[in-house]
Amino acid sequence: MKYYLISDNVDTLMGMRLAGIEGVVVHKEHHVRRELLKAMEMKDVAVILMTENLVSQCPDLVYDLKLNRKQPLIVEISDRHGNGRTADSITKYVQDAIGVKL
Repeated sequence: MKYYLISDNVDTLMGMRLAGIEGVVVHKEHHVRRELLKAMEMKDVAVILMTENLVSQCPDLVYDLKLNRKQPLIVEISDRHGNGRTADSITKYVQDAIGVKL
């Protein structure tokens, strides 16, 4: 089983390639959605890594796939620009998952 990267940054892709992880660089929301759905159908991919910026472009699709599909696992990673995550992002994810406001 392999990892696969969906990034908005060439430097992140190059760094991951040094570790043996293939992937793609995209910038527009419709490209992000297309590549994510394509990666979800790859039989040999166990983990999809996505940069935070790309997850923020289509959070509805990402969270739907995380909640309703067992494989592959989607992992949000920060890139060289740092962590853009808001303080309550985990709280929002839990709220969406269980349907209760915390």
